[in-house]
Amino acid sequence: MCTPKFRVAICGGGIGGLCLAVALSRHAHVQVDVYEGAGRFKEIGAGVMIWARTWRILELLGLASHFAKVTDTPPDPAVAPGFDYRRSDRPDGFEWNFIAMPCKLVDGCIRFHRAHFLDVFVDQLPAGIAQFGKRLVSYEKREGGEIGLAFADGTSAVCDLLVGCDGIKSVVRAQMLRTKAAEDVQPSLLELIEPRWTGTIAYRGLIPSTDLPSVDGVTHRTLGSPMMYCGEDKHIVAYSISQGHVVNFVAFASEPEKEDTEYGAEWVTDCTKDEVLECFANWEPEAKQLLERVDNPTKWGIHHLQPLPFFVAGRVVLMGDAAHGMSPHLGAGAGQAIEDAYVLASVLAAATPSSLDAALEAYQQTRLPVANHVLRASYESGKMYEFNSPFAEEYSTLGPAIKRQWAFLTESTPEGEAEKAVGILRSQQGQ
Repeated sequence: MCTPKFRVAICGGGIGGLCLAVALSRHAHVQVDVYEGAGRFKEIGAGVMIWARTWRILELLGLASHFAKVTDTPPDPAVAPGFDYRRSDRPDGFEWNFIAMPCKLVDGCIRFHRAHFLDVFVDQLPAGIAQFGKRLVSYEKREGGEIGLAFADGTSAVCDLLVGCDGIKSVVRAQMLRTKAAEDVQPSLLELIEPRWTGTIAYRGLIPSTDLPSVDGVTHRTLGSPMMYCGEDKHIVAYSISQGHVVNFVAFASEPEKEDTEYGAEWVTDCTKDEVLECFANWEPEAKQLLERVDNPTKWGIHHLQPLPFFVAGRVVLMGDAAHGMSPHLGAGAGQAIEDAYVLASVLAAATPSSLDAALEAYQQTRLPVANHVLRASYESGKMYEFNSPFAEEYSTLGPAIKRQWAFLTESTPEGEAEKAVGILRSQQGQ
């Protein structure tokens, strides 16, 4: 017989929330409900990359074969693609650094169209778990330990454990921090609620690979390797997705003096190709070929969170961008959300209704220091690519420093982190 059921409400149906739902749905003693504010599951943005560490989690969840069908870079231990770095804010650009990702099981970055990536989780989600049009407004602790959920459409629900997967503008995080600030008389917690603008904007777009011309019979470099075109206060990331038919293009432009100022109400807006071209005038021809072929670009204000001192309060827990929304400069946001889901699912699989508090504490002890480290490292990496770090333009020291930013990928294993969390849970139970 299975242990008694407890009810887990997952608010937010993005990559992390759906990964958690798929993982938990395999355990008979856990009832899972996903509440999504939109009318369907969807992702904004075009490309997503993961590293070997995240691929290993997908293998452990039995999902790797499904994801292999929707990537143009299936895992291949014989190759080790990493980023090529070029100095590009001048007509005569040059290569200055190459980072081969240090991975034991799968080398290099594995790239997807973001919607295709999400769809794999959607396809694996059992029927009846997802409810749409359920935008969380607030939650409340009730007698007996239940948590009541109130949604914008006037409906309500109850659960034993609430997981806030509702993104960087998380309603769950906001209420958690306000409540803790009042209970513990820590007004400084209120300063952690709102995401902060990094001072950087990003121009995003998709380029059909057929639109990138060959030069002397050589295809554009981005079709063969992920590229990082670097310049003062600016950089461009480009790599192929959708089985090589499309190049995902992101051009970053920073004004460091504007960091932590107000960005504006709309974080994502349309813009013109001319604006992008003007921003990157005088860049090398190889980079400008990308700029000239981006139709219908969008403009994003890049925000991140300040590191949180906790991810858990009572039986409410944060994960993904709600817990550690980060800038995209390490390509780690999706991977960190998936690792949150894997560790949290592991401890909940080993928990009973009476040990939920201990399970959440085990999750927090395991994930909080790592996720906050990656959040900081991602921010620092963006500075490095634009020569705004203490290493400035000293390529001989800057290159190795950039490579060290990815050390978290190999300092442990996903299995080891899950075992660590389950071990903490069992030690608290006296096992």
